[in-house]
Amino acid sequence: MKTRSIQALTAALLLTVSAGLAAADGGNPKKGKHLYKKHCKACHSQSSEGMELTPMSKTMSQWDRFFDRNKHKAKPEAFEGLSEQALKDIQQFLYNHAADSDQPATCG
Repeated sequence: MKTRSIQALTAALLLTVSAGLAAADGGNPKKGKHLYKKHCKACHSQSSEGMELTPMSKTMSQWDRFFDRNKHKAKPEAFEGLSEQALKDIQQFLYNHAADSDQPATCG
């Protein structure tokens, strides 16, 4: 019985760690918040051309999918001029404050 409990605990721990690694490796959430406010919020706030979008608008896995697959398909030029590191920083900020994160938040 103890062996099964230890195996289940180990599996749960590995799943939690691997989920955390799915976010942008090397992203700086403080820089990401600044970059989000500077480059994204103008179009993604109430009464603007894009739909209102905050970190809490998506789950952590949805943010990862957005950056891995979508790449802002609706308006790809929005990502032009942003370095890979800047995109990682924005992704990390959004991931850290997603709806299902430990610290969900809007971008004030």
